[in-house]
Amino acid sequence: MTGRSEAGQVVVVGGGPVGTGLAIGLGRLGVRCVVLERRADPQPVPKGQNLTQRTMEHMRAWGVEERIRAARTVPLEHGARGLTAYGTLLGEHTHEWLRRSAVRRFYATENERLPQYATERVLRERVAELPTVSVHHGWRVEEVGQHEGGVLVRARDDAGELLEVAAEHAVGCDGSRSVVREAAGITQAGTDHEQLMVLLVFRSTRLDELVERHPGTSFFNVLHPDLQGYWQFLGRVDAQGTWFFHAPVASQAADRSADFRPLLWRAVGAEFDVEVEHVGFWDMRFALADRYREGRLLIAGDAAHSHPPYGGYGINTGFEDAANLSWKLAATLAGWGGPHLLDSYDAERRAVFASTRDDFIARSIQVDRDFLATFDPDVDRAAFEAAWDQRAAAAAAEVATFEPHYEGSPITAGPGGGHPGARGRHETRARPGHHLAAQPEGTDADLFDRLTGEGFVLLRAGAGGDDLVTAAARAGVPLRVVDVPGDVRDSYGADLVLVRPDQFVAWAGDRCTDAGAVLATATGHAVA
Repeated sequence: MTGRSEAGQVVVVGGGPVGTGLAIGLGRLGVRCVVLERRADPQPVPKGQNLTQRTMEHMRAWGVEERIRAARTVPLEHGARGLTAYGTLLGEHTHEWLRRSAVRRFYATENERLPQYATERVLRERVAELPTVSVHHGWRVEEVGQHEGGVLVRARDDAGELLEVAAEHAVGCDGSRSVVREAAGITQAGTDHEQLMVLLVFRSTRLDELVERHPGTSFFNVLHPDLQGYWQFLGRVDAQGTWFFHAPVASQAADRSADFRPLLWRAVGAEFDVEVEHVGFWDMRFALADRYREGRLLIAGDAAHSHPPYGGYGINTGFEDAANLSWKLAATLAGWGGPHLLDSYDAERRAVFASTRDDFIARSIQVDRDFLATFDPDVDRAAFEAAWDQRAAAAAAEVATFEPHYEGSPITAGPGGGHPGARGRHETRARPGHHLAAQPEGTDADLFDRLTGEGFVLLRAGAGGDDLVTAAARAGVPLRVVDVPGDVRDSYGADLVLVRPDQFVAWAGDRCTDAGAVLATATGHAVA
C-alpha cells in the first residue's frame, strides 16, 4: 500500500462551500493550506440557496462575485423574495417574507440566489487558482491528531493510497458528523423536535403557471393548522421547471418509494404534473458544539452548528465563520495575532449562532405554532385577518433585526457592555463590534475593496490617528490608512474608525487616548 505526505500551515478537513471559502480566505492572505474533501464532486441537492448581501461581500472579497452571479440558475425576474401562505399556496391569505432589499444600503452589494452546488463549483474553481492552496478531492479523512508542535491528519482515497498532512492547525469543516470535532473531544448540545421532514426535488411543467399570481417570488412556505407551526417549504431550483419541497411527515413514512405527490398537491392547493427526481429525509433538530476550539483543532460550519433549513441562515452563517476565522488564523501564523485572538473566534461565532437559533429559527417555529393554535378564519375571520396583518408587518421588519454583531467581544475595543448575538439593528454609524456599512447612504463612497486584505484599516477624517499608526508599526500589525471626506465622517459619526480585516469595527472615536491598548485588544494581545 503506497503513501505520501504533504505539509502546510493549515489543513482544512472538508472542502464543501465553507471549507473552500475558508481556504480561499487563507490563501489570499498567503497562508499555505491543504484541503481534504471526500467527495469528488458537489452533491447535486438544492440547499443553501439564499446568499445574503453579507455573504456576497465575502464573494466580492474572494474574487468570485461576478462568477457567482453568472452561475445563477433562477432568473432575476423571479427575484429572491419569499412568500408565506395560510392553508395552501393558492389560498387567499399570503404575505411577503424575507425581503432582503430592506437592508441593502448597509452592505456593499446585492444578495443572490443559487443552489449550494453551483456556489461550490465556483469556489472550487477559484481555490484552484491560488498557489498557496493544495486541494485533494476524493480523500476521506481517517485520523486527526494534535501535538505540541502541530497537527497530523491522515486521509485515504478510493484506491487505498494514504496521505499524511502535517500542519500547525486543522479546521474541521466536515459537517455534522465531523471527524475533527470528534478528535478534539468537543461535544454538542442539541434539541430534537422529534419531527421527520421529507425533501423532494421534482420537475413540473404546470407549477409555474399556478404561482404566476406571485411574480418576483422564488420560494414559498405554507402554514397549515395541522402541522403545529412546521413549514411546508417550496421553491425554485432553476428556470427549467425544477423545484424543491420540504414538509413534515410521520416517521413511518420514511420510504423513498412512497407517492408524495398528494402531500405536495395539498400544500399548493391544486393537482399538477410532478416528476420526482430525488427523495431524502432529515430530522428537525438543532445542534451546537460546546466550544469551537480545542488547542490547534478548530471547527466551522455544520461541524460547529446545525439547524433546520429555515430562513436561509445556514450557509451564510458558515461563510461568516470562515471570514471570521481566516484573518485570525493568518494573523496568528504571521506572529502579530496575540494569544487570545483564536479564542475570540469561539466567543464571537458561537454566540451569534446561539442567538440565530433561539431568536430567529426556534422563535419562528413557536410564533407560527401559537398563531395557528389561536386564530382560525373559519371561527373568527376578523380576528384572524387582524392577526395576519400583524404577522405581515412583523415579517417585513424581521430582516432588519437580523444583524449579527460582536458587541462585548473580548477583542472589541468599545465602551463595554453588550454581548455578541444575531439580533440587533442596522445603522450606518460606526459602532465597535458591528459590521461597517462600506457605502454610507448619502455619499458617493464605496470603501469595501479598500477594507479587504491583510491587516486593519484606519478610516480617517482630518489629520488625527498618528498614535494608532505608530503603535501598529511598533507592534508589527499591518495597518493601512484610508482618508475619507467629511460626508463619510458624518455618516460614521467619528473622525477615526479602526476596521478589522472582516469589515467589523474594532474601535471608533474622534481621538485615541491609548492607541497601544486599543491595538492590543483588537489583535488579541489583551482582553477587553
